[in-house]
Amino acid sequence: MEILKVQDLCKTYGIGEAKVDALKKVSFSLSKGEFAAVVGESGSGKSTLLNCVGALDSPTSGHIWVDEQDLFSMKEEQRTIFRRRNIGFIFQSFQLVSELNVEQNIMFPLLLDYRKPDPAAVNEILELLGLTERRHHLPSQLSGGQQQRVAIGRALITKPKLILADEPTGNLDSKNSQDVIALLTQASRRYQQTILMITHNKNLTTSVDRVFRVSDGVLTDLGGKTDEALS
Repeated sequence: MEILKVQDLCKTYGIGEAKVDALKKVSFSLSKGEFAAVVGESGSGKSTLLNCVGALDSPTSGHIWVDEQDLFSMKEEQRTIFRRRNIGFIFQSFQLVSELNVEQNIMFPLLLDYRKPDPAAVNEILELLGLTERRHHLPSQLSGGQQQRVAIGRALITKPKLILADEPTGNLDSKNSQDVIALLTQASRRYQQTILMITHNKNLTTSVDRVFRVSDGVLTDLGGKTDEALS
């Protein structure tokens, strides 16, 4: 089942001589349960790609379908509601609510959408993340790795069709980075969760299903994660 489809996606910034083509006719698709990574240098266009797929930015042209829904054929209000219910986000900077504890931060997207959290689902996610004993801790009482685990739980709780991870290990050391990737891989397998992650660290792609490379706005599907393909 195809969860994400991107077709001929273009994004241009500026006008005239100042025009920059950040994305150039990017096309790809992801099926249910696929964990894919997009690698590329700073300024290559990978963050622009993620922002367009997540409807945080609008493409200049092209189409993006999530669960067979064309994001940019919707009215803005409809798109916002659809994004909130069907796309989960994990950010480099965690973006937890400092006044809320671990459990409350995980439940926050549901409460924001006026949905009642399922205690069993919350407990399952806390167990998956290894945070059961820290459910009442505030973000300030957690390590960086633990805060990113909470961010992963927050993305999972709504059972989204797609999770977008923006440099999720960018603020973590090597050990915590590997732990976060292992958790994302486990979530992909356990919940058949489709995940698209961008990273500049090629060493973090060894457990994903597919690897894409973006260079100067052009996306290349590298298929499997091979050292030769990423060199």
